[in-house]
Amino acid sequence: MTKLSVNINKIATLRNARGGNVPDVLKVAVDCERFGAEGITVHPRPDERHIRYADVRNLKNLVKTEFNIEGYPSQSFIDLVLEILPAQVTLVPDPPDAITSNAGWNTRKHLDFLKEIIAVFQQQNVRTSIFVDTNLENIRFAAMIKTNRIELYTEPYAANYSTNRETAIAPFVEAANLANTLGLKINAGHDLNLENLKFLKTNIPFLAEVSIGHALISDALYFGLENTIQLYLKQLR
Repeated sequence: MTKLSVNINKIATLRNARGGNVPDVLKVAVDCERFGAEGITVHPRPDERHIRYADVRNLKNLVKTEFNIEGYPSQSFIDLVLEILPAQVTLVPDPPDAITSNAGWNTRKHLDFLKEIIAVFQQQNVRTSIFVDTNLENIRFAAMIKTNRIELYTEPYAANYSTNRETAIAPFVEAANLANTLGLKINAGHDLNLENLKFLKTNIPFLAEVSIGHALISDALYFGLENTIQLYLKQLR
C-alpha cells in the first residue's frame, strides 16, 4: 500500500502572509491525520518563509503517523533532525533561495557528502531518503550511499502527462525498477495531483509513499480538506 504524506508547507505560507496563527499549522496537521493522511511532511528553509523551525519542534509530539522532514542538509538542518528524530528525513539539493525543489541530487558527485550524513541519521534510527531524478547512474550511486529510500522527482512526469502519459511515465518506471532491484524503497513527489497520481501508482505498484502539498492544499479550497484527502487516497487504492 502506498502511503499518502501531506506536505503542510502551503498552510504555513498562508499563515505567514498575514501574521498571527490563522490557519493553525498544528491543527491542520492533526486534522490531516484524522482525515486519513498516513504521514505529515514539512520542509523548513533557512529563511523560514513557510514552515518554521519552531513549527517542526511543536509538531514532534503531535504527529502520530509518520513525520517526514525534508530539506538541504546544512548544519542547522542536521541539528534539527537529530533533535526531532522523525520517522524519515528526505535530503534535497535545494539552494537556500529556491522557491521549491526543482532537481535531484547528483549522487555520484556528492557520494561522500551524502554517505556521511546518512550514516549519522541512520545511527539514530531515522529512515533516510534522497531526492533524485530518473538518471539511472544517480540511482545506482544512491544505493552505494546506502540510503533507505529514494524520492523520485516527478515534475517532468507531471509536466508531460497531458501530452503523452505513456512517454511521461516510461523513465520513472525504468528508474523505479532499477531502484527496486537494488533494494531501495521508492517514494515520489512534486506536482502530483488528482489527474496524474493514479497512473503513477498503477505503473509503479510497489511505490512506498507519495508526498503531496501544493496540489492537495489547492484542491482543498474547492473540495474541503477532509474530502480532498479521501480523494487522493482513492487514487492510491
